[in-house]
Amino acid sequence: MPRKVGHNLQSSPCLQGERVSFTGTLASMTHAAAADLVAQNGGEASEHVSRQTTMLVIGEEGWPLEDSGQPSVKLQHALRWQEAGAELQIVNESDFLALLDLTEHRDEVHRLYTPAMLSSLLGVSTHVIRSWARKGLIRSVKQVHRLPYFDFREVSSARRLSELLQSGIPRRELEESLQRLPEVLRGEARPLEQLELLARDHTIVIRDRFGLVNPVSGQRLFDFEGEDDEEEHHDGSTPTSIQLIPRNSGAARLDRDWLVEGCRLYDAGQLAEALEAFRLAAMDSPNSADVQFQLGECLYRLGNTQGALERYYSAVEHDNEFLEAWTQIGCLHKELGDFAAAKTAFEVALHVLPEYPEAHFLLAEVLLETDEQDEAALHLEAYLEHEFRGPWSEIARQRLEQIRSTSCPEPLPF
Repeated sequence: MPRKVGHNLQSSPCLQGERVSFTGTLASMTHAAAADLVAQNGGEASEHVSRQTTMLVIGEEGWPLEDSGQPSVKLQHALRWQEAGAELQIVNESDFLALLDLTEHRDEVHRLYTPAMLSSLLGVSTHVIRSWARKGLIRSVKQVHRLPYFDFREVSSARRLSELLQSGIPRRELEESLQRLPEVLRGEARPLEQLELLARDHTIVIRDRFGLVNPVSGQRLFDFEGEDDEEEHHDGSTPTSIQLIPRNSGAARLDRDWLVEGCRLYDAGQLAEALEAFRLAAMDSPNSADVQFQLGECLYRLGNTQGALERYYSAVEHDNEFLEAWTQIGCLHKELGDFAAAKTAFEVALHVLPEYPEAHFLLAEVLLETDEQDEAALHLEAYLEHEFRGPWSEIARQRLEQIRSTSCPEPLPF
């Protein structure tokens, strides 16, 4: 078993005599930048793990799992050298940064992100992130005016495990790989919980001429697909087929929680059916800001931008501090070319939460469209104060550079 990070590591003044290698994606910097830090602190960075390696640092942007589902090659080599008696420490990125007293970078690893910011960072749509949150796959660390903030590492872990399952890696193999990760990385058993939830999200069912049935329990399942799509044999019977559907679809029932049902259908991509469920939820709870927001989300994905906009406005009428609804209102107005209305929506969001980085950036983009460059620069600077390494940080820096270059022209030659 790998040695735990102990007092000696935390109290070490530098990396003198250490030969350091990195595996996995670092959350705080690139591998090249980390290698420079090793050299600056008296150590030697190495691309490979060998018997001379004294420290392997595991990046915390995601679990160090290869496309095969196995732990990374470097990690496997390090574990073998440890078992052979090599003095090799396996540490996570946070402890490596603590060793170098890089508090600012260490804080970066533990920064929290909104769904929209995670969407940009991870390439996962916001509706998928919200779906994962509803299923308990990821947990928000806090909520501010209904706006959830997530630990980046937990969401990144869910994405990686989801990708591996969808690529065909058996769940049992992934579970074994996670259990092989060093204790210093694993902490609580959260990734194993995520794997369990991902694996249970779908189950095999059989479709016969009467609809869907669970082959294990024999339970009939509610089927939203029309019978018109089913082929028939020459004798008039319907062929039996096997397919995957969400496990929690359940049997049809009259006392349905339509908001929950709408979210389930929405997550499954059945948008037309989800819209009907949300409309029924609105009939039951016409003053629910959450129901109105979900209607807006569904209508927008169905291409009805104006209808979505009205529902988002209805959401803020019932809760005027609903940050995500105000953000969506601003984005839709910008999309429709109504920059004045977009500006107002983002300003309202910032009035509710002045440190809301996403609203600062989006408002700056609107102000640039209306040629209000000085004011745009203020909001870009505010965004970078809160999210120096956020999903739009490089764009924000480029925008600021352009604004400064145009506002400070070179003096004319005499």
